[in-house]
Amino acid sequence: EKIGSLFSLLDKTIALHQRKLDLLKEQKKGYLQKMFPKNGEKVPELRFAGFADDWEERKLSEIGKIVTGNTPSTSNKGYYNGDFLFVSPADIQENRYVNKTTTTLTELGFKTGRLVPKGATLFVSIGSTIGKIGQSICDVITNQQINSVISFSDYDDDFIYTSILNSSTKIKQLAATQAVPIINKNEFGKSIIKIPSLEEQQKIGAFFKQLDDTIALHQRKLDLLKEQKK
Repeated sequence: EKIGSLFSLLDKTIALHQRKLDLLKEQKKGYLQKMFPKNGEKVPELRFAGFADDWEERKLSEIGKIVTGNTPSTSNKGYYNGDFLFVSPADIQENRYVNKTTTTLTELGFKTGRLVPKGATLFVSIGSTIGKIGQSICDVITNQQINSVISFSDYDDDFIYTSILNSSTKIKQLAATQAVPIINKNEFGKSIIKIPSLEEQQKIGAFFKQLDDTIALHQRKLDLLKEQKK
């Protein structure tokens, strides 16, 4: 009875945290729908006070530098197993931030890659997981399956990440229909997203960042409870 009640309590706590997490994810979906303009519209349904201007359409190549990753020579052992992150599609999971990778690079290997700075948006553009999206939490290198958007100074990193996330299904449809689906750098750069003023971008970016941080916190609590149960 003692053991039974202990696990019953643990299962109830896990279920409660799972419900909280699911609710937060649903809320985020709702906010994404309401805080970005729908197709054919120039303003969103829900806005922060003080903003009334129309949003403008921009190509991704107009809001940031597009970088397609590359893989440092795998035959050079001196390039691998260091302290620098080398991002592949498998490293982009449900969490927003990519803060650890299966493969790491040495400083020497890192210097042979194309630098993607902290805050950039990472978009998987080749293969079965095309459309997966993450944000770099530090300077990283990615492989050639990922196109990154490094925002220009008059655009907000967190807004750009959220906007691309919101448009990911539409961008995914640009993939050339061939044996291995692919969105090349040029096609990716032609993708259109809608943009408000920098001040409004910063408000929206910060709002979704806080929401994502709360979701990540609940996810960690849930994972910890599941580990404790094991």
